Amino acid sequence: MTGFITGLAGLAYAYLIWNAIAFLIGVAPFGLQAMDWVALLFAAVLPALVFTAAIVLARRRPLWQFIIALLAGLGLSAVFWLNVLSYMMRSIAMA
Repeated sequence: MTGFITGLAGLAYAYLIWNAIAFLIGVAPFGLQAMDWVALLFAAVLPALVFTAAIVLARRRPLWQFIIALLAGLGLSAVFWLNVLSYMMRSIAMA
Protein backbone atom coordinates (compact mmCIF):
# COMPACT_ATOMS: atom_id res chain seq x y z
CA MET A 1 0.00 0.00 0.00
CA THR A 2 2.86 2.38 0.74
CA GLY A 3 4.20 1.87 -2.78
CA PHE A 4 0.85 2.74 -4.32
CA ILE A 5 0.57 5.91 -2.24
CA THR A 6 4.16 6.84 -3.12
CA GLY A 7 3.39 6.34 -6.80
CA LEU A 8 0.29 8.55 -6.69
CA ALA A 9 2.14 11.26 -4.79
CA GLY A 10 5.05 10.93 -7.20
CA LEU A 11 2.69 11.68 -10.09
CA ALA A 12 1.46 14.82 -8.33
CA TYR A 13 5.02 15.99 -7.68
CA ALA A 14 5.98 15.15 -11.28
CA TYR A 15 3.11 17.33 -12.48
CA LEU A 16 4.55 20.27 -10.55
CA ILE A 17 7.97 19.68 -12.08
CA TRP A 18 6.49 19.35 -15.57
CA ASN A 19 4.49 22.53 -15.08
CA ALA A 20 7.55 24.49 -13.94
CA ILE A 21 9.64 23.32 -16.91
CA ALA A 22 6.84 24.09 -19.39
CA PHE A 23 6.44 27.58 -17.93
CA LEU A 24 10.21 28.14 -18.07
CA ILE A 25 10.26 27.18 -21.75
CA GLY A 26 7.26 29.41 -22.39
CA VAL A 27 8.68 32.56 -20.83
CA ALA A 28 12.34 32.11 -21.83
CA PRO A 29 11.91 34.07 -25.11
CA PHE A 30 10.91 37.16 -23.12
CA GLY A 31 14.48 37.72 -21.96
CA LEU A 32 14.71 36.69 -18.32
CA GLN A 33 16.85 38.30 -15.65
CA ALA A 34 19.25 36.20 -13.58
CA MET A 35 16.87 36.12 -10.61
CA ASP A 36 14.06 34.93 -12.89
CA TRP A 37 16.19 31.99 -14.04
CA VAL A 38 17.07 31.10 -10.45
CA ALA A 39 13.44 31.22 -9.33
CA LEU A 40 12.18 29.13 -12.25
CA LEU A 41 14.94 26.54 -12.03
CA PHE A 42 14.43 26.24 -8.28
CA ALA A 43 10.69 25.84 -8.87
CA ALA A 44 11.51 22.84 -11.07
CA VAL A 45 13.97 21.31 -8.58
CA LEU A 46 12.15 21.97 -5.29
CA PRO A 47 9.32 19.41 -5.72
CA ALA A 48 11.85 16.60 -6.27
CA LEU A 49 13.79 17.65 -3.16
CA VAL A 50 10.64 17.90 -1.05
CA PHE A 51 9.35 14.54 -2.32
CA THR A 52 12.63 12.87 -1.44
CA ALA A 53 12.72 14.51 1.98
CA ALA A 54 9.11 13.51 2.74
CA ILE A 55 9.79 9.89 1.84
CA VAL A 56 13.02 9.75 3.84
CA LEU A 57 11.47 11.39 6.91
CA ALA A 58 8.24 9.38 6.93
CA ARG A 59 9.20 5.98 5.51
CA ARG A 60 9.05 4.17 8.86
CA ARG A 61 5.93 5.89 10.13
CA PRO A 62 2.38 4.54 10.03
CA LEU A 63 0.59 4.91 6.70
CA TRP A 64 -1.55 7.88 7.73
CA GLN A 65 1.53 9.83 8.86
CA PHE A 66 3.30 8.93 5.62
CA ILE A 67 0.34 10.29 3.63
CA ILE A 68 0.25 13.48 5.70
CA ALA A 69 3.98 14.03 5.14
CA LEU A 70 3.56 13.62 1.38
CA LEU A 71 0.55 15.94 1.32
CA ALA A 72 2.34 18.56 3.41
CA GLY A 73 5.28 18.46 1.03
CA LEU A 74 2.94 18.75 -1.94
CA GLY A 75 1.29 21.76 -0.33
CA LEU A 76 4.67 23.37 0.30
CA SER A 77 5.70 22.81 -3.31
CA ALA A 78 2.39 24.15 -4.63
CA VAL A 79 2.60 27.31 -2.52
CA PHE A 80 6.16 27.90 -3.71
CA TRP A 81 5.02 27.43 -7.31
CA LEU A 82 2.25 30.01 -6.83
CA ASN A 83 4.79 32.44 -5.37
CA VAL A 84 7.07 31.93 -8.38
CA LEU A 85 4.13 32.51 -10.74
CA SER A 86 3.25 35.73 -8.95
CA TYR A 87 6.88 36.88 -9.07
CA MET A 88 7.16 36.05 -12.77
CA MET A 89 3.94 37.86 -13.69
CA ARG A 90 5.21 41.00 -11.97
CA SER A 91 8.65 40.59 -13.54
CA ILE A 92 7.27 40.16 -17.06
CA ALA A 93 4.81 43.05 -16.62
CA MET A 94 7.63 45.41 -15.61
CA ALA A 95 9.78 44.51 -18.60
